[in-house]
Amino acid sequence: MRAPAQLLPLFIALTFPGLIQADPLKIYILAGQSNMEGHAHVRTFPHVAMDPKTKPLSDLMQDESGQPRTAERTWISYLGAKKVEKSLLEGKLTAGFGAPVRGPKIGPEFTFGLTLEKRMDNPILLIKTAWGGRNLSTNFRPPSAGPYKLNEWQVEFAKTKGKTVEESEANINAKCSVEYKKMVAHVKDVLANIQRVYPDYDPEQGYEIAGFVWFQGWNDKVDKHTYAYRDQPGGYDVYSELLTHFIKDVRKEFDAPKMPFVIGVMGVGGKIDVKNGDLKAARNQRFRDAMAAPAKLPEFKGNVHAVWTEKYWDEELGALEKKRTGVKIKMQEVRRNKKLSAEERAAKEKEVRESYTFTPKEQELYDMAISNFEFHYLGSAKIIGRIGVAFADALVPAKNE
Repeated sequence: MRAPAQLLPLFIALTFPGLIQADPLKIYILAGQSNMEGHAHVRTFPHVAMDPKTKPLSDLMQDESGQPRTAERTWISYLGAKKVEKSLLEGKLTAGFGAPVRGPKIGPEFTFGLTLEKRMDNPILLIKTAWGGRNLSTNFRPPSAGPYKLNEWQVEFAKTKGKTVEESEANINAKCSVEYKKMVAHVKDVLANIQRVYPDYDPEQGYEIAGFVWFQGWNDKVDKHTYAYRDQPGGYDVYSELLTHFIKDVRKEFDAPKMPFVIGVMGVGGKIDVKNGDLKAARNQRFRDAMAAPAKLPEFKGNVHAVWTEKYWDEELGALEKKRTGVKIKMQEVRRNKKLSAEERAAKEKEVRESYTFTPKEQELYDMAISNFEFHYLGSAKIIGRIGVAFADALVPAKNE
């Protein structure tokens, strides 16, 4: 009598131990600045379920009782908080591995890991390093890019401050690669002792570094010194060059020459309309194009992917935030107008407040769905959650979901 087919793996494992190997551990590295840290507070989770299009995402993020899910086969090690005593968080993936201040919060790691777990049978380990307010030109500067050199505008600027080029470059280079080195050191530290994070890891099962996700850019985008010519075509080309070096360097650091790499292209504010001659809009688009550029290089074909996060911006929430910040802007304009009498100023302020006041429904939505600034994707779980899934899509596409 033949043994049922479903019993064959067990029969083989008991009869010939060692023939069936455990699935190798899949390791994904995540790095960047504050948006990789993640500022979406868990209180914004209910908003995800309000849109029929994102209801499946809500089901991924929350269990039947409405609590954030905890992964079954995905662990995480996160280094990044500023305070030493809170600088390292480890354990099974769940909500709370976002920025540590005023949490619990999530970053893209949450839905990224949960999505990967749905799509593969392997155990998964995420190694995340992120620090807010850091740039690629200095803090994460890749070693192969060489030392920081002043551009022509910076040379002239240094002269106005009474500094030599050598002195200015030395000051900048003292800050270079600090976070790059921290990132590399932490990843290697985890790889040297995986059981610290994933207790059931068996060295014989082995591991594969299966991908790297880079989500950064804000500080470079607003750096008017390094990118002094950002309002001209090619003004952000230096970022593309640095990111190309970065991709090559991290592949070399972790001995993974074809390691898939995902670039999370900055998308705060959604898609950009550059047809109206808006210089700021053109600058933002120029930066996004520079971020995505390495994915088009022939040498990276098929293993470097640009994810345009602008696709996941929520226009309704964005409009609410603009309405809220509009009060401050208009009020400042009124208060700076020295031609107004005290009575006229008071009347204008009242007019501004009334014109920008939220309706009760708008206030309810704002309080539920927004938990942070616009440049942190409004601290919206609906936005950040979709971005995390998009990063997973780039590495492990969905088959039958």
